[in-house]
Amino acid sequence: MKALDKLLLKNDELKFVCVGLDSDLNKIPKYLLSETEPILEFNRNIVEATKEFAAAYKINFAFYEALGQKGFEIIEKTLEFIPDDILTIADAKRGDIENTSEMYAKSVFEHFGFDAITLHPYMGKDSLQPFLNYKDKLNFILALTSNPGYIDFEKQILKDGTFLYQKVISSVAQWNQYKNCGIVFGATNLDELQLNINLFSDLSILLPGVGAQGGSFEDVIKIFHQHKRKNFIVNVSRAMIYLSSDKDFSQLAEKEIQKLNDIAKTIFIK
Repeated sequence: MKALDKLLLKNDELKFVCVGLDSDLNKIPKYLLSETEPILEFNRNIVEATKEFAAAYKINFAFYEALGQKGFEIIEKTLEFIPDDILTIADAKRGDIENTSEMYAKSVFEHFGFDAITLHPYMGKDSLQPFLNYKDKLNFILALTSNPGYIDFEKQILKDGTFLYQKVISSVAQWNQYKNCGIVFGATNLDELQLNINLFSDLSILLPGVGAQGGSFEDVIKIFHQHKRKNFIVNVSRAMIYLSSDKDFSQLAEKEIQKLNDIAKTIFIK
């Protein structure tokens, strides 16, 4: 199944939550530290509890690369827990000269077998082309992010009066020849989301920033519903996976994702 088909399938079921596996050894329940592979056991419990309700899973490479070879093994094993009809995203934020990107793309899409990846656009299209050549995958390209530093570059005003992030959106829309492009747009930027959603064309949208960063899931859902649009997912990481430091952490994660799905259904079925 193509990556886009997986996303649209879950959206049709009114599932829009991407579970972020930012799994940190310092934050998982302490009782898991007695396990042979604590992070893997944590991930297994989260996936088992949420897979019936999730639209996607996003694995943040930084938390695994920091563990060296063991971290890459955990990524591989975690992917085995995730059902084949659910989108998997490598949050790796790649983007480099073409021959380097070719190797990054081969690693993520062929070795690990991810459906999608996050990328940054500031070295231009040629730096992303190796990823775009994988027609059945999805490439979420950073446009307007949820961190405070987005103001440094992404909101710089160009000569034509538009913002740099708007140039990124329009460029990615032009690159979407194979319908395998998307953008990352911070859920903390509701005013900008409302103003720019009509520029998104048929791009897929990944929205981080809900929960710990202050973004509102309900407000994001309302904007997309208002514009009669699906083809998006909202990432929730810390605000879901770290609700408890005890053995009920996965149960609470399940309740949280069910609550978010109920919010989406209430809005979309009005």
